[in-house]
Amino acid sequence: GSPTHPHMSRGSSTGYDRLITVFSPEGRLYQIEYAFKAIKAGGLTSVAVRGEDSVCVVTQKKVPDKLLDPTSVTHLFHISPTVGCVQTGLAPDARAQVNRARQEAADFEYKYGYSMPCDVVARRVADLAQVYTQHAGMRPYGVAMILVGMDDEVGPQLYKCDPAGYYTGCKAAAAGQKDQEAQNLLEKKLKNDPKLNVQDTVQMAISVLQTVLSANFQPTDLEVGLVSAASPKFVKLSEKEIEAHLTAISEKD
Repeated sequence: GSPTHPHMSRGSSTGYDRLITVFSPEGRLYQIEYAFKAIKAGGLTSVAVRGEDSVCVVTQKKVPDKLLDPTSVTHLFHISPTVGCVQTGLAPDARAQVNRARQEAADFEYKYGYSMPCDVVARRVADLAQVYTQHAGMRPYGVAMILVGMDDEVGPQLYKCDPAGYYTGCKAAAAGQKDQEAQNLLEKKLKNDPKLNVQDTVQMAISVLQTVLSANFQPTDLEVGLVSAASPKFVKLSEKEIEAHLTAISEKD
């Protein structure tokens, strides 16, 4: 038989990662795996926790340059007034994905006369992400999207979508550089299925992030997004509110 092509040897990624649509002999899609690496390469970590009647997302806020206006740096976005998300990964990709999700949510509301539920947004975002895993000439988004919303029927919702087009509902979720450490800690904290009120929910999310990064946060280091039964619209907490939570956490310890 003819000698195998040097670049196509089994077990090496070379050759199989050029085209996103091609499986490697091991059945892997390398470009998708690299997209997951890109999420971590952003260097930020996000955490989300679903309580009894609220959902909270927390992410790091790093302003890389003294000349930047800090108010223009954000990873929290509205998809609709009631559905929000935190984007972890490449900021330009995040914006493109958010813009598309907003369009989908607006179309849904126009067509059906009620706002697009969180789980339906998640499914649509994941369906679109899947397309980029199948068609040549497209690159998957290097972003993990964590969506939150209060559902009229089932209450608080938390969904996570990844570049592979996989999406799932969660009690708690993490994304980014230290996502595995955060997930382990969240599993530990939620093992006995505690009943979390709004305060508990926000403070658990913040303290998990603080613990896995072994950091002492200033209010300006964080962004916190919240939806609750009392206020179902997605809101970002002010620095004052974040400070109050940080103080409460340090007093608990």
